[in-house]
Amino acid sequence: MAFAHAAQAGQVLAVDASAPAPAPLSGHIKMGTAVAPGGHVLGINSQYLTRDGQPWLPVMGEFHYSRSPAESWESELAKMKSAGINVVASYIIWNHHEEKEGKFNWSGNRDLRRFIQLANKAGLEVWIRVGPWSHAEVRYGGIPDWVVDAMPTRQDDPQYLKYVDRFYREIAKQVDGLQWKQGGPVIGAQIENEYNLAGPGRGAQHIATLKGMAVKAGIDVPFYTVTGWDQTLYPSGEVVPVFGGYQDEPWATSTGELPPKETYAFRFDTRVSGDLGAQTRATQQGTAETDMDRTPFLGAEYGAGLPAMYRRRTLVSPDDIASTLPVQLGSGVNLMGYYMFHGGRNPAGMTTMEESTRTGGYNDTPAINYDFNAPLGPDGQQREVLAYLRPFHYFMNDFGTRLAPMTVRKPAVVPADPGDLSAPRWSVRSKGDQAFLFYNGHIRQYALPAQKQVQFAVKLAGQTVTLPRQPVDIAAGSYFFWPINFDLDGYRLQYATVQPVARLERGKAGSVYVFAAQDGVAPEFALDGAVRGCVKAPQGRVSDAAAGLLVDGIQPGLDAALTLDCAGKRPVTVLVLSQQQARRLAIGQLQGERRLVVSDSQAHFANGKLVLRSAGKPAFRAAVFPALPLPLKGSAALKASGKDGLFQVVEATLPEQPLAVSVRELRAAQPVPPIKIGGNAKAAILPDAEVFGNSAAWELSLGPTRPKGVDAALLEIDFTGDVARLFDGTRMVDDWYYNGQRWQFGLNNLPAREHGALTLTVLPLRADAPIYLPKEHRPAFNGQAQVAELRGVKVTPVYRVDIGR
Repeated sequence: MAFAHAAQAGQVLAVDASAPAPAPLSGHIKMGTAVAPGGHVLGINSQYLTRDGQPWLPVMGEFHYSRSPAESWESELAKMKSAGINVVASYIIWNHHEEKEGKFNWSGNRDLRRFIQLANKAGLEVWIRVGPWSHAEVRYGGIPDWVVDAMPTRQDDPQYLKYVDRFYREIAKQVDGLQWKQGGPVIGAQIENEYNLAGPGRGAQHIATLKGMAVKAGIDVPFYTVTGWDQTLYPSGEVVPVFGGYQDEPWATSTGELPPKETYAFRFDTRVSGDLGAQTRATQQGTAETDMDRTPFLGAEYGAGLPAMYRRRTLVSPDDIASTLPVQLGSGVNLMGYYMFHGGRNPAGMTTMEESTRTGGYNDTPAINYDFNAPLGPDGQQREVLAYLRPFHYFMNDFGTRLAPMTVRKPAVVPADPGDLSAPRWSVRSKGDQAFLFYNGHIRQYALPAQKQVQFAVKLAGQTVTLPRQPVDIAAGSYFFWPINFDLDGYRLQYATVQPVARLERGKAGSVYVFAAQDGVAPEFALDGAVRGCVKAPQGRVSDAAAGLLVDGIQPGLDAALTLDCAGKRPVTVLVLSQQQARRLAIGQLQGERRLVVSDSQAHFANGKLVLRSAGKPAFRAAVFPALPLPLKGSAALKASGKDGLFQVVEATLPEQPLAVSVRELRAAQPVPPIKIGGNAKAAILPDAEVFGNSAAWELSLGPTRPKGVDAALLEIDFTGDVARLFDGTRMVDDWYYNGQRWQFGLNNLPAREHGALTLTVLPLRADAPIYLPKEHRPAFNGQAQVAELRGVKVTPVYRVDIGR
């Protein structure tokens, strides 16, 4: 019998999840070769992806190789893998490879083949987005100038298709031997992007033409996709739509805050988010809306950050991003795909490569910088949001097989629309008597109320589970998910008020299950009565309840919260980390074994070792479980400093390497003219090139650009203004739109030299600028007509320690 409490006085939120989960449809989607030489098989049905016949819920992150230094790829891919990413996606941006007709460049930072090989080495699958139109905030959406100038595009024009065919064949050469059917990591190909054009030679016909060309060229992969938003058109059954959603709309024309975004609202009737910035407008209903019952809910562009565009410069917090994870999973997403997961910079070419209103684009983006406020910055910075996302990714890695076949269940009371802030936002996914409960109480720039004295009543096939035992207050801004009838290696966890994160196999020692507590909600475990006499909770209380045992009073930490060790079963240890400890958790292979690492340092795993990086601080501390054998080996002197609960403590300190930069003003800012309104959006556009001569300028004198003893050196520029640019001589090496985010530039992007100087320019921001800035970052003009201020410049050393043999 399942655990059920009589509802206490308070607010009971109810959902009926008792209906049988519908069986998935299969065999109706025409994909490519799905069997690898070793016999491993990928598949797809109407509800989820499969791997060797089992439901599969991968995590996919976008990383544009051609926007990142080739020498950094190996370490950056290892960081992605360590963050719980399973699949790396990348646009193959046509004009990055064939800027001149017939002159293909697949070398250096454009070496697709080497990038895929390194992804494979890191243990990542690869999803190539072959275009030919990408968008990607790049010039002409990635279609080369010489094509745009000479012929129609994005339709079945014979001349255009001839050049697309040649491009596809070049891609096929690069991936030959690396596709899934050949034992390689390339498992998917996305055709075109944001395609909703109708009419002769367009629409579904054009997508069918492109897919046929890709297959004929030799791009034969288990999955073919198209973007599913903004009323996209595609041939049903030939490709599968992927979806997305962003926490704001940098492409919007509003200079104020937007209404609450759909990204924070659970989806029960549609998968298509609102405006995602497609540059074309549809004239009929899209295929994705009519295809819902025949295709799984796959994601490709859920925002892991947001770009700053000239007229609208959004800046999102870690909570703004991470709170959308329970929403997407609770809405049925079965491929969690992010755009962008790794920032970058546009490559140098015959012209600048950015999207701009001057070339007919809808937006003005920086000429070089493509930071995107992503979890991993252009120079490999591990941003705070990465720590917030990892626990969700680890859950999908270890328990996605359980979640993927579950059906979304709509609560009895839901918000009337995304702007309704009164009703609680929650959802359940269930199959049979197993379920997960998802809750979100955070919306960017809008305060949702705390929920007072709440219990949830989930009606399953055989019984109703009410949790927690007594009503609890859920603080404003909370977001989480809880398990119901969760299997712990044969022990039934009837529910818990903590979030499952990972499972660690320990052989004869049994297994370890890791959970994360939420601030403000006491951990509570309801267990089947069969564990009476064989459950221990060293830090908590075990008490009888109507249908089993209740364990509460647990203090989160690195000690065992409870152990289950019944006769005839393998023992199970349960860890309950605090919310902050879970955000400091990294999981990966270290010295031949999967281990848990809790550290304030930026942690990732590479080549069987643990890599700790620290910006500005040469001291390192990591808690490791299971413990590493002594003596410890690494790139520096390591010290085993006892234990913290079950974890071994490892410490190291490196010599401090202060790095200096001196600043000299070159010229003061001059008055700048009013910002022009224009472009396709009829909104603020980037000033003309001549206007930048009015910028303030400073000389930044540096020491070594690649100093010994540190892993990297980050130039950090704190300024207020409109547009800042950084020059090495007369060559612009980076640029930035002011939005309140600290601008960083890795000095390893410069030629190695002992000393040198850069020039920094800052175009003044006018007080009457018709652009959007987050209100907390809008400058105080104090009666001035414009501002161009340099508040500080420093060089921060990034220290590194490798641990492991």
